[in-house]
Amino acid sequence: MQTIPNVVAVCGSMRDGSHTRTALKHVLDAAEEAGAETELIDVRKYDLPIFDPDEDEPEDAVEIKRKIREADSVILGSPVYHGSYTSAFRNVHDYCSFDEFEDTTVGLLAVAGGGSYASTLDHMRITVRGVHGWVLPHQVGIRNAYNQFEDGEFVDEDLEERTRKLGQQAAEYAFITPDVTSAEADEAAADD
Repeated sequence: MQTIPNVVAVCGSMRDGSHTRTALKHVLDAAEEAGAETELIDVRKYDLPIFDPDEDEPEDAVEIKRKIREADSVILGSPVYHGSYTSAFRNVHDYCSFDEFEDTTVGLLAVAGGGSYASTLDHMRITVRGVHGWVLPHQVGIRNAYNQFEDGEFVDEDLEERTRKLGQQAAEYAFITPDVTSAEADEAAADD
């Protein structure tokens, strides 16, 4: 069994100076400090046409899929666009399926320029569960992102702590598997 978790983060932002990318770097720093090997998948660096199941997959899609499939934990980050995630994030997710996410620990992070991120996290969670990923209960939403960072660092210590916790948990729960026997025993005991 592998003892060093491999944690990758997917940044669904195309913006230079992305606050999502900045926050994900803090997540990965915390995962690394918790003993993980880490990598940031920055969608801006890949040539990904809109997913078309009738076309051969481009090399960049094959590479991203491999990195996600080989990860023990995946952190998904997206800016909030119109109450949901970005098309760049969705396009990467469309290329991926059960082979990439099933039985994989997944953490979620959404960054809003305004005050609302809840629906984005809900949409991300639903799509990950749809391909049988194990979504961590701890998730991070960042409001008013333009005021949350200064020179790449958080200005709010509590927000930084919550963000770093996502990276720590991604490393800590990278190898978790559900104990079906225990769940069945608990269910049988409840029936007695």
